[in-house]
Amino acid sequence: MTETADDLSAPLGQDKPRRQRRLRLPFTAMQLLAVLLSLFLITFAGFAIFNRDPLGGEPMTRIAIKPADKAADEKPAATDHGPETKQAGNHETRGAPKQVGEPKTVTMIDGSTGARHDVVIGAGDAADKGDAAASAPPPVMAGINPKLLEKSRYGMIPVATEGLKPFSVYAADADRAKAAKMPVVAIVIGGLGVGAAKTTDAIMKLPGAVTLAFTPYGADPGKLAERARAQRHEIFLQIPMEPYDFPDNDPGPQTLLTSLSADQNMDRLYWHLSRMQGYAGIANFMGARFIATEPAMQPIIREAAKRGLGFFDDGSSPRSIAAQAAASQAMPFGKGDIAIDVVPTATEIDRALNKLETTARERGIAVGTASALPVSIDRIAAWTRTLGDRGILLVPLTTAMLKSKSS
Repeated sequence: MTETADDLSAPLGQDKPRRQRRLRLPFTAMQLLAVLLSLFLITFAGFAIFNRDPLGGEPMTRIAIKPADKAADEKPAATDHGPETKQAGNHETRGAPKQVGEPKTVTMIDGSTGARHDVVIGAGDAADKGDAAASAPPPVMAGINPKLLEKSRYGMIPVATEGLKPFSVYAADADRAKAAKMPVVAIVIGGLGVGAAKTTDAIMKLPGAVTLAFTPYGADPGKLAERARAQRHEIFLQIPMEPYDFPDNDPGPQTLLTSLSADQNMDRLYWHLSRMQGYAGIANFMGARFIATEPAMQPIIREAAKRGLGFFDDGSSPRSIAAQAAASQAMPFGKGDIAIDVVPTATEIDRALNKLETTARERGIAVGTASALPVSIDRIAAWTRTLGDRGILLVPLTTAMLKSKSS
């Protein structure tokens, strides 16, 4: 009876075993995830900063180079069926067939950036043996004078030598005596080399006296430039330059910038110059700010003049100092007077061409610029067919530049 009373008077729950306490961590799962993510980001940033890999993860191509004599034993000599082409990932390797023992130049083209790098294979062996081929120039496009080329870190670029200049050698044929006596018109079609179809239309549909200006971009601008020269077109190379609204309006990779040093811009200029061969001069591609900034523009003009090139200012920047800079270097210079297809309709293009004709009669020389729009090509082609009947001579840009200098 006593035990029963004690049980009844005891507080409820006193005889139940106590629950075991759960182990609690000093942080939550979300905090742990945040710490792990921070460690990963720190590790990644450290790798990016302190990694000394100059390629920075860019695609690479490795070529095993064998001595010329061993290569001849293992593989038959190449025939004259044209250039060999191999593709590996984002790279393309091109090389002209050569006889055994001669140096061979292979051009590596980065498919992501379009940058070219020339690698000479076998030159060392030939030099050791006193082989005359060691000093032989690399293969170039048809009609290109190898004396007017020199190697840069990006490939072959133009140079003046032995009294020869690219401006004179690659100027299109023209009756300059006739041009000196009558009004002349030159037309420059720019922005070529990127779209193969529109570039081909300009090459094939326009008369040879129309000058074609190529940008350095595109899969193979050199091949299209070679085709243009085969159709007797004179070609110029457009150099992308900084506009006032850069980078919102970006001319493309390797653009010359006023914020870069002269050496940095020169390195970029060499990249552009290596993209093709056989041009008589260079021209600005956009670049209203750059072409108006004397400290940035002067070194470019000096370098181009030293290499025997002319300079064409498309006339889009009223503040341009290109004319004065070219004059200080006794450099052939030309400037666009009228942009033909600012309004790309047949009516407005015809009106601009009539204005160009009037300017030629008044001043003796007029230079028009246009893009390779189908309507522009069609209207310009039709206009040039009867231009001679109206007493005006269509001439290449170099002829207009020389007439302007003499007058």
